[in-house]
Amino acid sequence: MLVGDLVRQTRERIEAETELLTRLHRIDAAGPAAWEDVLQVVSLLQALGSKNADARQRAALSSVDEVPVPVEALVEAALSETEPNVAGALRWALARSGGGGPALLAEGLDSPVAAVRERAVQSLAGIPGGEVTAYLRDALANPDVVVRSHAALVLGTRGVADALPTLIDMIVEGRNDTDAADALSVLASDTVTADRIATGLVDRLAHDTAEAAGRGRLTQALAGIPGARASQALVELSQDGDRAVALTAAYLLQLRDVR
Repeated sequence: MLVGDLVRQTRERIEAETELLTRLHRIDAAGPAAWEDVLQVVSLLQALGSKNADARQRAALSSVDEVPVPVEALVEAALSETEPNVAGALRWALARSGGGGPALLAEGLDSPVAAVRERAVQSLAGIPGGEVTAYLRDALANPDVVVRSHAALVLGTRGVADALPTLIDMIVEGRNDTDAADALSVLASDTVTADRIATGLVDRLAHDTAEAAGRGRLTQALAGIPGARASQALVELSQDGDRAVALTAAYLLQLRDVR
């Protein structure tokens, strides 16, 4: 019993000292020029760990001032934050925090915890630049469908055609299908990609075992795709054996004629 108590106390002391060492490393990484700056960083780090959501949000919004919070602390906070408003403030701070954040967030995509993976991809989504785009491309192969979906939506709006198969999957399965169709419309900015998208949608209509609602969503997605291939697809679909699909295609053709 006595030895057990000593083991527990020693572990607690080691954990506390490790936490202190981590905090000191983070303060040092912030490069404080004076003790006032040190105290400001300490205060912000403490606020980020507060149980009060308002305090955490204020700390996140204050973290881009003259003495910024170390990016490691922002990432750790973003990956654990459950309050939507605070999470949004942390993502905003990360987008303005400079280097290091994207790589640390990308590590979160492989977390064993689904909620952490989702927070990681949401945080990456708010950061511009080629480095983040590369991480999001890799995320298209993530086994977590939520991560793949978030990555595909961002990449689609950034004009990255690699997202096309995942976006079509989202439409078939009804996962953020409206946003996925909008992303396909953005991708369809040139004739070659527009025809590729139209072909992908038609192939899924022809060969997929999707339920009727999924076929309807695929047909509706053609509305935002310009070009002859999409128009021809709608002509063919207006004769589809599924009456709902045929009526949707015929209506979309009328809209194209009006334009």
